[in-house]
Amino acid sequence: MGKLSGLRHLFMTLFLHNFASFMVIPAITDVTMAALCPGRDECSLAIYISGFQQAIIGLGSFVMMPLVGNLSDKYGRKALLTVPITLTIFPLAILAYSRTRSFFYAYYILKILTAMFCEGSVHCLSLAYVADNVPEGRRASAFGILSGIGSCAFVCGTLSTRFLSTASTFQVSTAMAMLSAVYMRVFLPDSIINDNLSTPIISEGKSDGVANQNEEPDKKMQVFKTMPSMEDMLALLKSSLTFSQAAIVSFFSNLADVGLHASLLYYLKARFHFNKDQFADLMVITGVAGTISQA
Repeated sequence: MGKLSGLRHLFMTLFLHNFASFMVIPAITDVTMAALCPGRDECSLAIYISGFQQAIIGLGSFVMMPLVGNLSDKYGRKALLTVPITLTIFPLAILAYSRTRSFFYAYYILKILTAMFCEGSVHCLSLAYVADNVPEGRRASAFGILSGIGSCAFVCGTLSTRFLSTASTFQVSTAMAMLSAVYMRVFLPDSIINDNLSTPIISEGKSDGVANQNEEPDKKMQVFKTMPSMEDMLALLKSSLTFSQAAIVSFFSNLADVGLHASLLYYLKARFHFNKDQFADLMVITGVAGTISQA
């Protein structure tokens, strides 16, 4: 238990971050409909741009996640966690300020750009942080606790949305996202940095300040060569049958979940005239059921 108690700052950081991210989910459908199709409960444009957003974010995440993992191996988990946790603040701050059409489009574009780096990276880096600091025999328990923290944040975030106005929801979410970034930088100790990588991302000579001009192209090429390419990702999938099977299962599972979530909320809005309060009620029920199943 000593090792797990040492992760309390990571658990609190993840809770605050997920709380901020999840509490806006019940409200974003109403905001999208009001910005694109004011006064209506049906809007094809809202469904199309939401699907396009998810597709672009998914493709961007597929490219960025190996890079994030590679950089975290070199510079540490805390340094890389700082980036997505901080970037999450800016799209939320836009809607906290205003939810008119122009501000919604600004949020929409910024959300795509930031989510390509942020979507899933906080969870993945948290798992890597746990793996660095917990013995192999206790990692399964730590991963389970991490998942439970996420489910608890989902329940608390969506439940709080039930009692807040739309404007207050985004303001509180922005404040919680800022608090998670500050808390992480102040309290979370850095994880292990691997100084024994066979191919460092940045060569030691690059920071010398004075370098031979003939060697500069080689140094730049070395930086790019250490970045994971599409061939590297395919080779990783082929290196382990278990890993490739897990990746396939994860792909189809997330495909179904995201597709259902993206369409279900708009269907409930059009068919039963749901608003953020009813969405929050449904999400609390599913979140509580998920938390109980993980206990």
